[in-house]
Amino acid sequence: MAKLYFRYGAMNSGKSTALLQAAYNYEERGQRVLLAKPAIDTKGASQIESRLGMTREVDFLIGAGESARALFQAQRDRLRRSTEDELIPTGPVDVACLLVDEAQFLSAEQIDDLFRIAVLDGIPVMAYGIRNDFLTHAFPGSARLLAIAHTLEELKTICRCGRKAVFNGRIVDGRFVFDGDQVAIDGAAVTYESLCGDCYLRESGGVLG
Repeated sequence: MAKLYFRYGAMNSGKSTALLQAAYNYEERGQRVLLAKPAIDTKGASQIESRLGMTREVDFLIGAGESARALFQAQRDRLRRSTEDELIPTGPVDVACLLVDEAQFLSAEQIDDLFRIAVLDGIPVMAYGIRNDFLTHAFPGSARLLAIAHTLEELKTICRCGRKAVFNGRIVDGRFVFDGDQVAIDGAAVTYESLCGDCYLRESGGVLG
């Protein structure tokens, strides 16, 4: 049985880099993959961007209210049709894996779709994202992944003090802020810093969420 994987970590833990590396590893062995991300993640438009400078176009975007499974199946069918005329003894090439970036921005229902893709369609799904927002509250997509993913894997990074970072501090105009909307994609005035528990509490005045 194929599995749903959730690979999570604080900001700047190399999630997108790990995703692109996984795609490369599959393709190096002659296997096809599909890449997706939520449409709400406007950073990089339709691309997945790594901090190391690597970029790659996604095969499809998952919009709010859309069925992730239906979108996947449409792209899977397109891929199979495009290989029907290739001289491949075993027939049309199928998808070896679905890789999803910024999975925290998906809804719980869309995460359930990823689970169905793995279990019912037999395609492994690797979802990458962060667990908590800047107020330490779980994103809906991450909460659902933590509940139903077959395999959980933490991608680690360090705080400025050298300890393991577990929280994501939001910085606006050079200062940490602890109010605002859950989703604020990086912009001219908004950035994020990975923090350990001690540094987070120091910046928040001892408040969690």
